[in-house]
Amino acid sequence: MKAILDHIKLSNFKNYAQQELACSPHLNCLVGRNGMGKTNFLDAIYYLCMTKSHFSTPDSSLIRHDQDYMRLEGYFQTTQVETIVAKYQLRKKKVFERNKVPYDKLSEHIGCLPIVLIAPDDTQLATDGSEVRRKFIDNTLSQIDQSYLNQLIIYTKLLKQRNALLKKMAEERSWKPQLIAVYTQQMEGPANYIKEKRQEFAKLLSPVFQVMHKYICQGQEEVQLEYQSNLIETDFASLLKGALQKDRVLQRTSEGIHKDDLAFKIEGHSLKRFASQGQLKSYILALKLSQFEILRKHKDFTPILLLDDIFDKLDEGRVTQLLELIIEGNFGQVFITDTHPNRVHNIAKSFGPEQQQFLVEDGIIKAK
Repeated sequence: MKAILDHIKLSNFKNYAQQELACSPHLNCLVGRNGMGKTNFLDAIYYLCMTKSHFSTPDSSLIRHDQDYMRLEGYFQTTQVETIVAKYQLRKKKVFERNKVPYDKLSEHIGCLPIVLIAPDDTQLATDGSEVRRKFIDNTLSQIDQSYLNQLIIYTKLLKQRNALLKKMAEERSWKPQLIAVYTQQMEGPANYIKEKRQEFAKLLSPVFQVMHKYICQGQEEVQLEYQSNLIETDFASLLKGALQKDRVLQRTSEGIHKDDLAFKIEGHSLKRFASQGQLKSYILALKLSQFEILRKHKDFTPILLLDDIFDKLDEGRVTQLLELIIEGNFGQVFITDTHPNRVHNIAKSFGPEQQQFLVEDGIIKAK
């Protein structure tokens, strides 16, 4: 079973005024110059599946210039036909509807339509701080396990409250360890649940990642990834108790699962420090394809795959390996953006009649 986007409507979303598009259930290629709206279109699909932009853009910044609202509507096929509507108006609450029924909580929608977006800035997974790697783990697990997402929301809320209390006590030159202890105790259950699920995820991810990387790079390098958390060796209460005085000085919670990380290594060394640009891109591409495979195995249907302008960032050999993997593998519905019409045409030919090509110009998409 696959998650398929049949039809989508965009109103005042980024640079799109009004746009409707019927999609192929297999391959959809969007070609156009940079800045025309290709990435924005993929982000609209992602938004309908995840209730937010892939690029962490505030909802107010997603509205088209000089407008005060935006609306997205998608018709999906899973085990049944799903109509998803996202509405946002300035200074009002965002509304998400599934088959004309509004969600009480947006989090209830996460995982209903699994999706993976692979984009050029994914290299930040290796080059940036631990926050982006936790986001990768959380994005995957939240689509698989609703309980994980709920526990993550609870922990994040309590963490903000504990940090606010630490800051307030510093401003007031007061110290109330008993009150701090209340937050610590409430955070312990969610923290332990999150740690266990992240640990399990890393064990599931590693062998899948090895296979993907070997395919893309033809086994040229040995690669590893490792989940890192202080909670593996120390229980949560002891960890935060030991950091209490440090927290008081810093006015924030310095230990906990919000400090977890995923260590990336190549030939036993740090990926960030020792990998070439080609090795870095191949590693991250294999990681994101592994995310897709994990979701496919744990959901009732194959996720939608979005590939944003990645062919300009890979050499010809890696592009060939990736395309063979997509064509031969169980990748369901795929959306590809590119700036080169000839390259898109050659890609589309590999899929035969099961494909659709589109031209994107100034926020208008036309079938070719």
